[in-house]
Amino acid sequence: MINFPLVAGTLASMLHVISGPDHLAAVTPLVIETKRKAWKIGLFWGLGHLFGMLLIGVLFFLFKDVIPIESISEYSEQLVAIVLIGVGLWVFYRIFNQKKKHLHPHVHHGTETYVHIHEHEHIHSDGHHHTHNKIVKQDVLSSLGIGFLHGLAGVAHFLLLLPVLGFKDNSEGVQYILGFAIGTVLAMSAYALILGRLTTYSKHQHNDNFFKGIRLAGGLFALVIGFYWLYLSL
Repeated sequence: MINFPLVAGTLASMLHVISGPDHLAAVTPLVIETKRKAWKIGLFWGLGHLFGMLLIGVLFFLFKDVIPIESISEYSEQLVAIVLIGVGLWVFYRIFNQKKKHLHPHVHHGTETYVHIHEHEHIHSDGHHHTHNKIVKQDVLSSLGIGFLHGLAGVAHFLLLLPVLGFKDNSEGVQYILGFAIGTVLAMSAYALILGRLTTYSKHQHNDNFFKGIRLAGGLFALVIGFYWLYLSL
């Protein structure tokens, strides 16, 4: 038997996440720029978004007569817009200020001897240790923070939770909220995973121009949505 509240909450949240260009604009550049495990970017954005919505929801229902919730939400929208612009600028900075690349020749012996060159990009600390894991953690934390701000922004998020009031008992309401949480995390994790696979494929094909085009598009996407949202919130 289909659990209607759970399914309804999951579908509502998935549509909300995927239909929001500001959501995709925030995650896209981070996924493209991350070194590996792109799905984590979407996962932690979803968790941050969920925590932000829950926090603003609790504040609204408990202190709506005391705390200016709408003002908090309005300023959060402006902050998200500024963050999106910052993410876009960060991507362009990364593109046009690449770290030093190393060319490594490799000699292969077989029926025929040939030489080919691999181009690797490394980021080194003072001790010459690779910092890939550190970069991944930074991207994950950035995604979590941006998702949290997205959750705070927009009192309209409550419209998605209004069906809870229409259920006959509390258990159905809890199931709807649980489905909403699952859908939020699942939708953005799936988006990040698919985009990450496409990005990895372009890297493996050694098509530098195509990969650079993806990065430029992601950065431009974030900039355009950021400026547009900032214009709407002023």
